Amino acid sequence: MSAGAASRVDALLAEARSGLARLTPHQAAAAQRDGALLVDIRYAALRDRDGTLPGALVVERNELEWRLDPTCPHRAPQATGSELFVVVVCDEGYASSFAARSLHRLGLRRATDLAGGFQAWRAAGLPVLPPARGS
Repeated sequence: MSAGAASRVDALLAEARSGLARLTPHQAAAAQRDGALLVDIRYAALRDRDGTLPGALVVERNELEWRLDPTCPHRAPQATGSELFVVVVCDEGYASSFAARSLHRLGLRRATDLAGGFQAWRAAGLPVLPPARGS
């Protein structure tokens, strides 16, 4: 690959993001106040290190489609229908873009993600619950 050329994954990420109305941390917080479902897909070690988002549904990435598909018997109670406004949050805003596009393919057309992920949320001074200790 020549210097300056985008990698295949960069192109795939740009394609995924082209169909998303990504949110800033403050937009995501406002969306949550208005009824959007924040879904934290970070793995446990990151949540244990950095804490969690108040009110977010924690669903690790490998379970996301099963837990948010409103037609799946393994869905989370919050997966109420295809009109659900979902904001996916990962650590830095990369995996969440792919995850949100996957939710689009399941029919959740209002799914999007948080640009910059959990780290941007925290840097914006928005509330974070401390990691659970002793678990």
